[in-house]
Amino acid sequence: MSSGNKYKLIASKLKFEGRAFINGKYVNAIDGKKFETINPATGKKLCAVAKCNHKDVNLAVKVSRKAFNSGVWSKSSPEHRKEVLLKFAELLRKHGDENSVLESVDTGKLITDCINEVANDAPMHFQWYGELIDKVFGKVGPTEPSITSLIVKEPIGVVAGIVPWNFPLMMAVWKMAPALAAGCSVIIKPAEDTPLTAIRVAQIGKEAGIPDGVLNVLPGYGDVGEALGRHKDVDAVSFTGSTEVGGYFLKYASESNLKPVALEMGGKSPFIVLEDAKITDDLIDNAMNSAFWNGGQNCSANMRQIVHKKVKDEFLDKIIKKVKKLKVGDPLDLKSNMGSMISKGHLQTVDGYIQTGIDEGAKLLSGGVSDSKQKGFYAKPTLFDGLKENMTIAQEEIFGPVLGVLTVKNDEEALKIASNSKYGLHASVFTQDINRAFHLAKSLPCGTVSVNTFSEGDIKTPFGGYKQSGSLSRDQGTEALNSFLQTKTIWISHN
Repeated sequence: MSSGNKYKLIASKLKFEGRAFINGKYVNAIDGKKFETINPATGKKLCAVAKCNHKDVNLAVKVSRKAFNSGVWSKSSPEHRKEVLLKFAELLRKHGDENSVLESVDTGKLITDCINEVANDAPMHFQWYGELIDKVFGKVGPTEPSITSLIVKEPIGVVAGIVPWNFPLMMAVWKMAPALAAGCSVIIKPAEDTPLTAIRVAQIGKEAGIPDGVLNVLPGYGDVGEALGRHKDVDAVSFTGSTEVGGYFLKYASESNLKPVALEMGGKSPFIVLEDAKITDDLIDNAMNSAFWNGGQNCSANMRQIVHKKVKDEFLDKIIKKVKKLKVGDPLDLKSNMGSMISKGHLQTVDGYIQTGIDEGAKLLSGGVSDSKQKGFYAKPTLFDGLKENMTIAQEEIFGPVLGVLTVKNDEEALKIASNSKYGLHASVFTQDINRAFHLAKSLPCGTVSVNTFSEGDIKTPFGGYKQSGSLSRDQGTEALNSFLQTKTIWISHN
């Protein structure tokens, strides 16, 4: 049996769970309301999902607090938490194929991307933070002989993780793994478009040994996120999503208990190609991946491609050939290069940006507005030349497969255009000159800079943004763990 047939067979046998996960078991929403989740690649219903509201939030927070205060997890030894998280990773690997297919049909994402994210990266996060937690040490401050000062780390408490639809399980895991390792109780609010993998993984966590009440999942709409953001017994919020909604959580916190809010939000990342860069297949592949990976539904997508005039023609000649060869289709087909957009509404938004680009004078080289008669929500990989830095499609986050090329004549102009954005999440720079590379890397106002590649880093490195792309907190790395730990000073006098 071919791999493609293997994944389609798994899809045909999937059993969907749409209930909330509260206090170690699946439950319906208190009000009994439900909503439908669909497969965006086909437009067909997958299952009914519990539509939680503030009542379910109150219940989840209550059991989370009870579990936290009991110490069953928060005060357990780091070795115990390590053992459970390693078991969690093992079980996620065991169910990797099934969970990956579940993610694919719920999101329209390519199965190959889902395997990488769900079957490989997700378990690695639980393994990494599990192995890290028994290696976190406090400090002893320098004092006079009659005083001992201890600086210790303690779990912050009940944490709400609000996650987006573009990487539903990975973003949930980015919150879950370090927060659980720290000893916190966690409530995950998945995006209403893509709730199914988070719901499924909560049960796997229980099988691994996560105590009841320590990990909860509340599907629903924005009112669930707002109720968590405003709840006075939620100690911290970690949010990934749009800049607009991220701003709401700062308001919710300020109007409730001033809980810390970690924000990872939108982007409009530049991809800079200087005149000394070699326009190799590798560079073109990076340019394609930076714009079209996950259908462009990626906050760090490099859709503003800023190319020196001396190499622009060669760059365009090579990239247009590859764009035209991209196969858009069934996410479970291993020959597909791009799956569907997340919803009909989002597809219409992407099409609107493409039309705006045309109307504002950008030169359409490939792609364009989607076919309204198609089944499923498939956008066309689209390539524009002749962008100006203040055009709508050069400034606003499209979140779709739209690559636009801006031409520059020197490094200073490239830096100026790249920095002309309210966002500051990611940037890529291609040059053979190490001095120019360092200059741009240090000058670009963003959280991650990739040189001669497109990469967000990995679990060992922090991820987040400057300006309206994020807050001071970071996902991944040891920095993420610190987001879920309080620092306490113990001052002891002993004459």
